Amino acid sequence: MIPIETLAGRRVAVFGLGGSGLVSAQALMAGGADVVAADDNAESVKKAAAAGIPIAELRGIDWTKLAALVLAPGVPLTHPKPHWSAELAHQAGVPVIGDIELFCRERHRLAPNAPFVAITGTNGKSTTTALTAHLVASVGMDAQLGGNIGTAILSLAPPQSADIAPGRVHVIECSSYQIDLAPSLDPTVGILINLSEDHLDRHGTMAHYADVKARLVAGVPSGGTAIVGVDDEWCRAIADRLAKSGKSVVRISVRGSLTDGIYADGPHIVRAIAGKTSLIADLSRIGSLRGVHNAQNAACAAVAALALGLSPEAIQAGLRSFPGLAHRMEQVGRIGNVLFVNDSKATNADSSAQALACFDDIFWIAGGKPKTGGIDTLRSFFPRIRKAYLIGEAAEAFAATLGDATPHEIAGTLDKAVALAARDAARSTAPHPVVLLSPACASFDQYRNFEVRGDAFRTLVLALPGLAKPGA
Repeated sequence: MIPIETLAGRRVAVFGLGGSGLVSAQALMAGGADVVAADDNAESVKKAAAAGIPIAELRGIDWTKLAALVLAPGVPLTHPKPHWSAELAHQAGVPVIGDIELFCRERHRLAPNAPFVAITGTNGKSTTTALTAHLVASVGMDAQLGGNIGTAILSLAPPQSADIAPGRVHVIECSSYQIDLAPSLDPTVGILINLSEDHLDRHGTMAHYADVKARLVAGVPSGGTAIVGVDDEWCRAIADRLAKSGKSVVRISVRGSLTDGIYADGPHIVRAIAGKTSLIADLSRIGSLRGVHNAQNAACAAVAALALGLSPEAIQAGLRSFPGLAHRMEQVGRIGNVLFVNDSKATNADSSAQALACFDDIFWIAGGKPKTGGIDTLRSFFPRIRKAYLIGEAAEAFAATLGDATPHEIAGTLDKAVALAARDAARSTAPHPVVLLSPACASFDQYRNFEVRGDAFRTLVLALPGLAKPGA
């Protein structure tokens, strides 16, 4: 845990006592803060109280006595309207911050130059974060992996100067919600992978969403490295603004070559400086990094690793040993020549497009709680789909989009979809059929989160007779 001593002796309110909120309250208390905490969920309150967190009715406290409100990232800050706790804080002039901000303040106090890699983007940030940490760890460095990827940042080991903790690097995935609550965010290496429409229910407009995401790379200090994917118009504009402001920007593209920057040439990750190129890495035959989207992730991670001092040879070795990320193009196993792939983390159409682009003979399981736009943007991939198996709330709408040209069946539930897809793929005459769970939807209609949905898929597939796990 990282004790937060920057607020020692001061009163701090914490709202939202799930995973990161609970750890935030404990870290503040460990650092000597006077904490009062609350949650709208009675079970979360009960769990926090059992852990020794002081619980209070925040509506009844004197807000002018607070140094800060620490808000859990899932609690609305601005849209669709501010949570009541945020409104009370604003009225009293109390700063509203999150756990990433607490980390940044403590890092400034302890070791302002301690290596800190922060990663964001609409798609690919979890894979890029995990891969960056893997590359760092593969050369014996102390990779502290956390943030939005699942481990609360304040539960990690503290940032320390190189003479106290040589080789320690914090590699942190940041959601837009977390960035919105971290005004001091200033990573030594900042990565913005890509941007597409998402979370507009929380940010109001795409322009505001992009502005929030841009803060992560805008905060990179002089001497640091800002890495920006430039294959979408939003990120291109952000990279140009950063460059005009005098920041050092490394542009990444997997859609075309660059004169200055890093780009993918087939499976090769190439660095260009004033038009002169050199090879950084080769992704050939690395199954965990299949597809254009993973080339983008790998390029971003490789540049981060270079900025941290790794050699191209070490990066190549680390890429080869990367096992992949659970629920993101995870190869669960095979039955004969049928490959089963868990891509449950694909919670929107853009993310599913990356998976659909990787295969030619797809038995596609899709659906769940739909997002704006449905799957209309995936039409160019429909010829790759041998049959679709539709589940959840989106099933009827997805069926209408697929129409008569693409065979499909409304399975309703994941267990039925897996059974049907496995049966049909086994009968296929295609040389490399793939049963692909890539829902293009949130999970909340049937599952608590995408992880639970992916775990259910994996369990169902592993129960199929004749399955051979990868590497078996």
